[in-house]
Amino acid sequence: MTKETEECLRKKKNAFNEQFKNAVAAIASGLSVGNSVENAVVSGEKELRLIYDSKERIIREFQIMIRQLKLHVSMEKIFEDLALRVPEEDVRDFVTVFVTVKKSGGNLVAIIADTARQISEKQEVEREIEILLAAKKYEFKIMTMVPFLIIGYMSLSFPEFMKPLYGNIFGVGVMTICLGIYTVAYYMGLKIIKIEV
Repeated sequence: MTKETEECLRKKKNAFNEQFKNAVAAIASGLSVGNSVENAVVSGEKELRLIYDSKERIIREFQIMIRQLKLHVSMEKIFEDLALRVPEEDVRDFVTVFVTVKKSGGNLVAIIADTARQISEKQEVEREIEILLAAKKYEFKIMTMVPFLIIGYMSLSFPEFMKPLYGNIFGVGVMTICLGIYTVAYYMGLKIIKIEV
């Protein structure tokens, strides 16, 4: 998988997670005004259409859920199907919470509102981490160029200082070891900045 493909998939995943957060908030809003879960899903879809284009995945998923509702499929089964179609952690967690609460008879409105808040907080933390990682990646790129810039500058400005490093076997050996250490450090740095948020 190319870097561009990975980046494109990551952007799609982040976009859907943002959409799903808004979807859960819309369902929670519908429940808070006294709607049943089924009606909250229908009203949630209408709310989401005000924010997103009909081609967005969250709208398509809600349309599937509404079709299932018309076929009298239970809400638990509808959400479980959603979790199978969209293997995202936020979706899976929400469905697990929803199914558990429905079976145990807990306060559905409060728990879904709380789940929406938790998803929002988690995404906020992930965004902050991504910003920090982006800064560190930029620093890493600069730091990888510094040794070559120093050697280039010294070679052009003070060739007499560089002669002992490249003008005999001992100097070449030392610089080869330094290049090896640099290469190992470079690949270690690449692995460190590839942290998944």
